[in-house]
Amino acid sequence: MTQAELITLARQVATSANLYPAVICGMCQRESSWNPYALRYEPFFYLKYVAPLGLLDPTEAQARGFSWGLMQTMGQVVREAGYKDNLAMLCDPETALIWGCKVFEGKLAHADGNVTNALLLWNGGGNPNYAAEVLEFAKAYS
Repeated sequence: MTQAELITLARQVATSANLYPAVICGMCQRESSWNPYALRYEPFFYLKYVAPLGLLDPTEAQARGFSWGLMQTMGQVVREAGYKDNLAMLCDPETALIWGCKVFEGKLAHADGNVTNALLLWNGGGNPNYAAEVLEFAKAYS
Protein backbone atom coordinates (compact mmCIF):
# COMPACT_ATOMS: atom_id res chain seq x y z
CA MET A 1 0.00 0.00 0.00
CA THR A 2 1.10 3.53 -0.65
CA GLN A 3 1.38 6.01 2.20
CA ALA A 4 -1.71 7.81 0.86
CA GLU A 5 -3.67 4.54 1.00
CA LEU A 6 -2.42 3.88 4.53
CA ILE A 7 -3.52 7.36 5.61
CA THR A 8 -6.97 6.79 4.11
CA LEU A 9 -7.23 3.43 5.87
CA ALA A 10 -6.09 4.93 9.19
CA ARG A 11 -8.72 7.66 8.92
CA GLN A 12 -11.43 5.09 8.15
CA VAL A 13 -10.50 2.79 11.03
CA ALA A 14 -10.18 5.69 13.49
CA THR A 15 -13.54 7.10 12.43
CA SER A 16 -15.25 3.72 12.79
CA ALA A 17 -13.73 3.44 16.30
CA ASN A 18 -14.98 6.95 17.19
CA LEU A 19 -11.40 8.16 17.62
CA TYR A 20 -9.64 11.22 16.25
CA PRO A 21 -8.33 10.36 12.77
CA ALA A 22 -5.64 13.06 12.86
CA VAL A 23 -4.31 11.73 16.18
CA ILE A 24 -4.20 8.15 14.91
CA CYS A 25 -2.38 9.36 11.79
CA GLY A 26 0.02 11.34 13.98
CA MET A 27 0.70 8.20 16.00
CA CYS A 28 1.44 6.21 12.83
CA GLN A 29 3.78 8.94 11.63
CA ARG A 30 5.59 9.13 14.97
CA GLU A 31 5.70 5.40 15.68
CA SER A 32 6.53 3.82 12.32
CA SER A 33 6.83 6.60 9.72
CA TRP A 34 3.99 4.72 7.98
CA ASN A 35 6.03 1.51 7.68
CA PRO A 36 3.57 -1.36 8.26
CA TYR A 37 6.47 -3.78 8.78
CA ALA A 38 8.12 -1.77 11.56
CA LEU A 39 9.27 -3.90 14.50
CA ARG A 40 11.07 -2.89 17.65
CA TYR A 41 12.17 -5.10 20.50
CA GLU A 42 11.63 -3.49 23.89
CA PRO A 43 13.88 -5.40 26.33
CA PHE A 44 12.87 -3.45 29.44
CA PHE A 45 9.18 -3.92 28.62
CA TYR A 46 9.84 -7.63 28.14
CA LEU A 47 11.60 -7.95 31.50
CA LYS A 48 8.96 -5.99 33.39
CA TYR A 49 5.72 -7.26 31.83
CA VAL A 50 6.32 -10.46 29.86
CA ALA A 51 9.06 -12.45 31.59
CA PRO A 52 7.16 -12.62 34.91
CA LEU A 53 4.29 -14.39 33.13
CA GLY A 54 6.46 -17.50 32.72
CA LEU A 55 5.14 -18.33 29.27
CA LEU A 56 6.18 -21.78 28.07
CA ASP A 57 6.44 -20.87 24.38
CA PRO A 58 9.65 -18.82 24.03
CA THR A 59 8.69 -17.50 20.58
CA GLU A 60 5.38 -16.18 21.89
CA ALA A 61 7.08 -14.72 24.95
CA GLN A 62 9.66 -12.84 22.88
CA ALA A 63 7.03 -11.67 20.37
CA ARG A 64 5.08 -10.07 23.20
CA GLY A 65 8.14 -7.92 23.93
CA PHE A 66 8.07 -6.36 20.46
CA SER A 67 6.12 -3.37 19.21
CA TRP A 68 4.47 -4.15 15.88
CA GLY A 69 3.30 -2.38 12.75
CA LEU A 70 1.99 1.07 11.97
CA MET A 71 1.08 2.02 15.52
CA GLN A 72 3.86 0.00 17.17
CA THR A 73 1.42 -1.76 19.47
CA MET A 74 3.15 -3.93 22.05
CA GLY A 75 2.52 -7.65 21.66
CA GLN A 76 1.68 -8.12 25.35
CA VAL A 77 -0.69 -5.16 25.37
CA VAL A 78 -2.61 -6.38 22.34
CA ARG A 79 -2.85 -9.86 23.90
CA GLU A 80 -4.34 -8.25 27.01
CA ALA A 81 -6.86 -6.50 24.72
CA GLY A 82 -8.00 -9.89 23.41
CA TYR A 83 -5.99 -10.37 20.23
CA LYS A 84 -5.68 -14.12 19.53
CA ASP A 85 -3.96 -14.35 16.12
CA ASN A 86 -0.25 -14.57 15.35
CA LEU A 87 1.40 -11.33 16.47
CA ALA A 88 3.17 -11.03 13.11
CA MET A 89 -0.27 -10.28 11.63
CA LEU A 90 0.03 -6.88 13.29
CA CYS A 91 2.19 -5.99 10.28
CA ASP A 92 -0.99 -6.14 8.18
CA PRO A 93 -2.07 -2.47 8.05
CA GLU A 94 -5.76 -3.03 8.70
CA THR A 95 -5.14 -5.48 11.55
CA ALA A 96 -2.59 -3.12 13.09
CA LEU A 97 -4.94 -0.17 12.92
CA ILE A 98 -7.99 -2.00 14.23
CA TRP A 99 -6.14 -3.38 17.24
CA GLY A 100 -4.03 -0.27 17.78
CA CYS A 101 -7.21 1.82 17.83
CA LYS A 102 -8.81 -0.66 20.24
CA VAL A 103 -5.85 -0.34 22.60
CA PHE A 104 -5.78 3.46 22.26
CA GLU A 105 -9.51 3.58 22.94
CA GLY A 106 -8.79 1.88 26.27
CA LYS A 107 -6.02 4.36 27.06
CA LEU A 108 -8.36 7.22 26.23
CA ALA A 109 -11.08 5.83 28.52
CA HIS A 110 -8.52 5.39 31.30
CA ALA A 111 -7.45 9.02 30.79
CA ASP A 112 -11.07 10.25 31.02
CA GLY A 113 -11.00 11.35 27.38
CA ASN A 114 -7.85 13.46 27.72
CA VAL A 115 -5.90 12.84 24.50
CA THR A 116 -2.59 14.09 25.88
CA ASN A 117 -2.79 11.80 28.89
CA ALA A 118 -3.92 8.87 26.72
CA LEU A 119 -0.89 9.38 24.49
CA LEU A 120 1.38 9.41 27.53
CA LEU A 121 -0.21 6.15 28.68
CA TRP A 122 0.37 4.71 25.19
CA ASN A 123 4.05 5.61 25.42
CA GLY A 124 4.37 4.29 28.95
CA GLY A 125 6.41 7.22 30.17
CA GLY A 126 9.44 6.43 28.03
CA ASN A 127 9.38 9.85 26.37
CA PRO A 128 7.81 12.81 28.23
CA ASN A 129 7.60 14.71 24.91
CA TYR A 130 5.71 11.90 23.14
CA ALA A 131 2.23 13.46 23.31
CA ALA A 132 3.47 16.81 22.01
CA GLU A 133 5.33 15.07 19.17
CA VAL A 134 2.26 13.09 18.10
CA LEU A 135 -0.01 16.13 18.31
CA GLU A 136 2.45 18.11 16.20
CA PHE A 137 2.39 15.38 13.55
CA ALA A 138 -1.43 15.23 13.82
CA LYS A 139 -1.70 18.84 12.60
CA ALA A 140 -0.66 17.69 9.13
CA TYR A 141 -3.61 15.24 9.04
CA SER A 142 -6.34 17.59 10.29
